[in-house]
Amino acid sequence: MSSVFFRTLHARFDASGLRGLFTPRKPRNALLRVALGLVGIAILVVLLVVGLFVGAAMVSFGLLRGALRSRGKAAGQQRADALDAEYRVVPKAGQPILR
Repeated sequence: MSSVFFRTLHARFDASGLRGLFTPRKPRNALLRVALGLVGIAILVVLLVVGLFVGAAMVSFGLLRGALRSRGKAAGQQRADALDAEYRVVPKAGQPILR
């Protein structure tokens, strides 16, 4: 009983007409296959080169911006919200001081 139900269910909802519409198929002509393969490789190379140039531009922009920001500040200049203090390490009793 259940096997008959599932067999007819599969037959009812089989979308082979739509499945064939969206499946990519290779062309039969050998020259056209080679040409489409070369077009695909060319697209991959273009995307790789563009990605490398965009990445290099982003890195160089960040380095240039960081260099220009640090150039405006003096070496001895401190931030206004930073505290200047001296610190001393207080040793615990019974432990040797590491130096």
